[in-house]
Amino acid sequence: MEQYRTSKDALTKCELKGSILPQTEIDTDQIISLLELSEGDQQAAEKLKIGLDRKSILWNNVYSLYYDALHKIVDSYLRFDKITSLNHICLFAYLCEKHPELEIDWNFFEKIRTKRNGINYYGQKASYNDWNSIEIQARLYIKMIQEEVQKKLQKD
Repeated sequence: MEQYRTSKDALTKCELKGSILPQTEIDTDQIISLLELSEGDQQAAEKLKIGLDRKSILWNNVYSLYYDALHKIVDSYLRFDKITSLNHICLFAYLCEKHPELEIDWNFFEKIRTKRNGINYYGQKASYNDWNSIEIQARLYIKMIQEEVQKKLQKD
């Protein structure tokens, strides 16, 4: 298991490894596509939740879909900085360090990223309680960043 690090430490490591990739231009078509895909992940999760028993294994899917929605919305936002990343930790570290005006909580991103990685790579399960513990903050961040992306798109 990885040792805890701050967003600043993570970003420094990402930059040293070349994991933050500069882009030559802002691709608004790709940004719009990422927005749409994020919305699709959210819609799928919401449909899946209908009537879902709290003991269902499908909370893994709800959790992962919202994580993916958040990842895509962050990716779309950072494309206005003309960057992308080789991995999620670098993307989230960049967001937290380079956009303090958003008041994003690095620890939240680490919590959901490590849980999602546990689901995808280590056979760990997400329960209703796991989902419930992140739902409000995940929805808030998605909505806030989505609104910021929309504002930036209107300026272009």
